Amino acid sequence: MIRKIKYFILFIFLFILGCFAGYLYWLFSDLPDVKTLEGYRPLEASIVYSADGKVLTEFFYERRKFVPHYEIPDRIKKAFVAAEDVRFYKHPGVDIVGILRALYRDIRAGGIVEGGSTITQQLAKMLFLKPEKSLERKIKEAILSIQIEKKYTKDEILGLYLNQAYFGNRAYGIAAASEAYFGKSFKDINIAEIALLAALPKAPSAYNPFKRPNIALKRRNIVLQKMLEEGFITKEQYDEGIKYPLPEHPHWRKFEAPYFVETLRQELEAKYGERLYKDGLRIYSTIDYNLQKIAERAVVKGLEEIHKRVKPQVQASLIAIDIKTGHVKALVGGNDFWETQYNRAFALRQPGSAFKPFVYAVALMDGFTPDDTLLDAPVSFPGATQGKLWTPKNYNNEYHGEVSLRKAIALSLNAATVRLAAQVGIKNVVAFAQQCGLTTKIHPYLSTALGAAEVKPIELTAAYSVFATGKKITPIFYEKITDHNGLVLEENKITVETVLPEEIVEPMRELLREVVLSGTAQRAKEIKREIYGKTGTTNDFSDAWFIGFDDALLVGVWVGRDNNKPIGPKEAGARAALPIWIEFMKEANLF
Repeated sequence: MIRKIKYFILFIFLFILGCFAGYLYWLFSDLPDVKTLEGYRPLEASIVYSADGKVLTEFFYERRKFVPHYEIPDRIKKAFVAAEDVRFYKHPGVDIVGILRALYRDIRAGGIVEGGSTITQQLAKMLFLKPEKSLERKIKEAILSIQIEKKYTKDEILGLYLNQAYFGNRAYGIAAASEAYFGKSFKDINIAEIALLAALPKAPSAYNPFKRPNIALKRRNIVLQKMLEEGFITKEQYDEGIKYPLPEHPHWRKFEAPYFVETLRQELEAKYGERLYKDGLRIYSTIDYNLQKIAERAVVKGLEEIHKRVKPQVQASLIAIDIKTGHVKALVGGNDFWETQYNRAFALRQPGSAFKPFVYAVALMDGFTPDDTLLDAPVSFPGATQGKLWTPKNYNNEYHGEVSLRKAIALSLNAATVRLAAQVGIKNVVAFAQQCGLTTKIHPYLSTALGAAEVKPIELTAAYSVFATGKKITPIFYEKITDHNGLVLEENKITVETVLPEEIVEPMRELLREVVLSGTAQRAKEIKREIYGKTGTTNDFSDAWFIGFDDALLVGVWVGRDNNKPIGPKEAGARAALPIWIEFMKEANLF
């Protein structure tokens, strides 16, 4: 009987041992491989730079900038060790002493006041495990921590932790946290600021200095006290640190050139997908930060002046393009991006007389010269409806008889221009406009010569490069993209195509220069350099334009209302759009 009992006890013991071994085997078989940390790369924000090196914005799921552990200052590492795991450099990943100490303090307090998790355990939980509270997870966490400690140095582990931790206010990792809370690099923050950051990962919402400053201050000072006790800072540094004020507001990355940036984001998302928000790409855009600011000020000032004359809600767009490369140097798509993200630089609008240069360019290629004459007098053509006539009218119904091409374009004479279009062939004009880069549907009707078709401001502006140099350019928004290590992923090549013969370019520039010297854009003479361009106005004053260039920049300005209603009486291109263009070009000459 005794023997049977012994066998039974042995059987129970072996059964329990087998179950425990099986449980451990199951735990180990389900564990992630810590070797994957060798290729560790957290989600990292992609950064967009201006052509002159300014940060325009970041694209991210998690705002983070990865920092190698050897670049993190020792004072930051010590602060987190003091706050989170004072025996970090002594334990093998799991701190039995720390667990017993935490348990003792929790019992004395009658609740959980201190946890026993090490920095390594927290890293294992963040990278490999679900945030559930269970014995199984704690065991896996401990096993993983020991494995991590065997494979990596303490500094490597601490570096991974400081890059992965969430600090609140949409900031992940020490670099992003430093910028979000203090507006400066992690390399430049002082002891008090470091202590605040070290206080946050335990409970970012609870210790948020912007919402709970009293609690955050108390927690920060506790971290400073721990740093003093461990000999990480001097008494003088401690005394100075506890007097240092908390930050008053988050330092969000400014979203510069918003219409441009959003256009760029859409283009790159279509090409790179989720990589744009996860892989820490470096995007070197074409925008010139100073020119962009000048453009934004010019649009605001111009619209303020217009709103003194007419009801508000008039909008404007401004596009500035490098005349030789196609690089977009400034782009404004409306009065206020934060009010409406609709980008008028890409909206479909009627160009009015800003389309006329295409007619005159075809005429020059057809053998006309700037001094050849046209009849500017009332004329009728078959209309769209059978049996009805269409009669183009000049502004104020004034006609000038025989005029040169030079005068006809300078004064923007409708009757003379339509006669010219009929003579050279409106189909030829449409084909040439499309060759210059206009992609929207343009019907070969004579009314098209006066800008009846709809175009995109950015395309119409870029098309004027043909009048300036004879070459068609394609607007380019970024020069190159690299990965986080600086390896070039893509370079945007300049595409230039000769469209207008060289011998036609000079007479075409003469015609557009005449618009400024004696025509509808005479106000632009206040810019003391050679300026070329053309005003544009639709019949009901719903669209106002000026597109022009000097030897460096090609700039288009459009003004109108989103609902296509008239801007106001007599709000022609020369009155509504040209002042904005002049304001921009006067300052742009300084750069």
